[in-house]
Parts: sequence; C-alpha cells; structure tokens
Amino acid sequence: MQRSDLKTTKRWVVKIGSALLTNDGKGLNREALARWVEQMVELKKQGVEVVLVSSGSVAEGMKRLGWETRPKLLNELQAAASVGQMGLIQAYESKFSRFDIHSAQILMTHDDLSNRKRYLNVKNAIETLLEYGVVPIINENDTVVTDEIRFGDNDTLAALTANLISADVLVILTDQKGLYNDNPRENPKAELISEAQVSRKDIEAMASPEGGALGKGGMYTKVMAAKRAARSGTATLIASGHADNVLPRLFNGDSEGTLLVPDLEPLTARQQWLAGHLQAKGTLVLDEGAVKVLRSSGKSLLPIGVKSMRGNFQRGEMVVCYDESGHEVARGLINYSFIEANQIAGHPSQAIESILGFIEDESLIHRDNMVLCE
Repeated sequence: MQRSDLKTTKRWVVKIGSALLTNDGKGLNREALARWVEQMVELKKQGVEVVLVSSGSVAEGMKRLGWETRPKLLNELQAAASVGQMGLIQAYESKFSRFDIHSAQILMTHDDLSNRKRYLNVKNAIETLLEYGVVPIINENDTVVTDEIRFGDNDTLAALTANLISADVLVILTDQKGLYNDNPRENPKAELISEAQVSRKDIEAMASPEGGALGKGGMYTKVMAAKRAARSGTATLIASGHADNVLPRLFNGDSEGTLLVPDLEPLTARQQWLAGHLQAKGTLVLDEGAVKVLRSSGKSLLPIGVKSMRGNFQRGEMVVCYDESGHEVARGLINYSFIEANQIAGHPSQAIESILGFIEDESLIHRDNMVLCE
C-alpha cells in the first residue's frame, strides 16, 4: 500500500491516546475531542466506516474523584475507570449527536476475544453497528479487568480490533509526529520515518519502550500494534493528534506521520484469532526436529517432539511453543491437559493410548489450531 491508496480504503480503526484526550490528567480535553469527532465525521462523509478506540476513562475518573496522581491499587483504578467512562462516553455522544450520528459503547477484556464464541459475537455486533452508520467506541473494560485478562494497552486493543473486523487502516494518534530513527526527546537530529515495511526488524529497536505518565504505551507498543494489525493486511499510520485536520489529510495521502505497510501474507480469520491470544496457560519446549517440521511443513505437533513443558493448562487452552534457544516458534490450542501431555511427551503417537488409557488425538496441537510465529 502507498499513501495514494489510502483514499480508496473503506474501514478505519482510529485510536486516540490519553496524552491527547486529557488536560495533563485533569479530565478530558473536550475541545480537542470535538475536533477529532469533526474529523471522523469528515471521514464518514468520504464513505469510510470508523471504529474508535479511545483512552481517557481513568484520567476523567481521577478528575471527578479529585485525585491528583494515577492510583496504583487495582480497585482504585477500577473505580476511576468506572466513574470516568461515564464522562468519556457522554462527551463523545454529545459531539457526534451534533452531526446526527449515533455512537455505541463497547467494553472488552481479553477473555472476550480469546473465547471463540464471544469473539464472533463482538465481531458481529461491530459489523452491525457499522452497517447502520453508528460509530463504535471501544475501550478495555477496566472496571472488571485483572492482570490475567488485560490487553496491556489500547494500542494492542486497537490492533486486535483491526484484526477482528479486517480494517483497511489503523490510525494511532499520539503526541509524537510518528516513528523516528532515534528518540527525538533525547536526540534533536532524529529523523522521522515517513514509510516502512512492517516486517523491518530495526523499527522495533528505533521505538522507545517508555510511555508517558498517563499512558501505558510508548512508541514500542505502537510498532508492535502495527505488526499485529498486519496479520489481517491492515496498514498502520502513526501520527500526531496535534496536527491540524490530521485524519482527512491522512485519508487524502498527505505525508503526515509514519505509514507502516503490511508486507507479509495475511493470516486466515482463525489464525488471527489464535494469534490474538495474549495470555497463554503453559509453554512447551520443542526439539530441533519438531521445530523444523513445524516451520517447513506446517504439520501438527506430535508429542514425540516435546522435550519439556511448564504450566497448568487444560485441554483446549492456549500454549506457546519455544525452541531450545528460547525463541517462540508457534502457539496453539492443546489437545491434552498438562498432566496428560507431560506423560506422553517424548513418546510416539502410537503409545498415547497405552500410556493414558485413551486417545483424544494423535497430535498435541493440531495444525488447524496452531499459528506459527514470524
């Protein structure tokens, strides 16, 4: 994809971060929010379906509760998010309604996307809202979320949303102009990267892993989000939300921000779902032969190729496979519990029934329930 192609795209996911939406943590910047709503309305006039992933609920909740610093205790974060979500959605609803456009709130946790049935339900709900011209506003359900079911940051949530609905473009609006070849806060000679293929290994090294006081992201999470979005063939634009009329200008192909182009074969819908599992219940270490078979032949993982394992997984849960050097090879849904898998590891498939007294499948992970890592 080139910038000139952006004008032909039809479905965008737009993510706006906390640094843009808040007044230094003192609640929402409603004037700025109104400007982005106007820009999204302009996209809709051009025939673009828009899905919004918005931060800001915790910061708004902090203001309403009179808190000066972001809380660290989970229950206080949940309370702030719960109070702040009311203000965030009210603000968006009032701004969109000026243009006779409805918005809808969708709160998700990782559990909603890791469960196949709920994943499809969320997908169908968003697709239906778009069909009726509604702007879905998506956020992590911070009121009930725990570390075990957390996306980690809204950049990741936005990328998984792009996968979910097969978006053409993911736009991540931030307080930086885009991706630089060095940290612009420390190096005034750092150069903005206008365009790059998402598979480039060096772009991860260029991205800072540090986020601001309010946000949990940083440029590194945005680069990783672009890599995740590329699974569905989605291009990612990282641009400054402070730039005038930035969304329509990006749509028209202006050289604003950084365009990260997907250059790998897109995954199937099921593979995208599998790859979107951020939390795994266990790990397997594979021998060299098994790694070679998975990477070259795309076959199922047999128990004979497993050297060791860790975790407390049950049948059908997600596990991650590593080679003996610690590099991730694949991840997938396992056919046996940890106790059962540990008993048959290193043995040929023909021995499964004699060891366990039954056989669910000849493979530990079937190829249809597995996705290989890049």
